[in-house]
Amino acid sequence: MQLNISGHHLDITEAIKQHSLTKLNKIKNHFNQVININMILEVKKDVQKAEAIIHVSGADLFAKAESFDMYNSIDQMVNKLDVQIRKHKEKLNNHRKKLTTI
Repeated sequence: MQLNISGHHLDITEAIKQHSLTKLNKIKNHFNQVININMILEVKKDVQKAEAIIHVSGADLFAKAESFDMYNSIDQMVNKLDVQIRKHKEKLNNHRKKLTTI
C-alpha cells in the first residue's frame, strides 16, 4: 500500500501522518488489495477538510469530510471509505459466487 499525503495551507506533521496511517490500516484489514491512497488535507479559515482517493483492484473510491478538527475530519473520512470498501468487497464476492454456480 502506497500512501501519499499532501497539505494545502497546512504543514503535515509526523503526528498527522501517524494518525492517518493507523486509521487507514483499518481499511487494509478489511480489504488487502489496496494499491494506492492519495490523501489531501486542507485548512480554510475554521474548516479542516480531509479527502482521499483509494485505488483498489477494480475501482477508485473517493471520500471527503469536514469539521473543525483535522483528526476528527480524518476519522470521518476513513469511516466513509471503510463503508465504501466493504460494499466493494461484497460486490466482488457476490459476483464470484454467481460465476461459480453457473
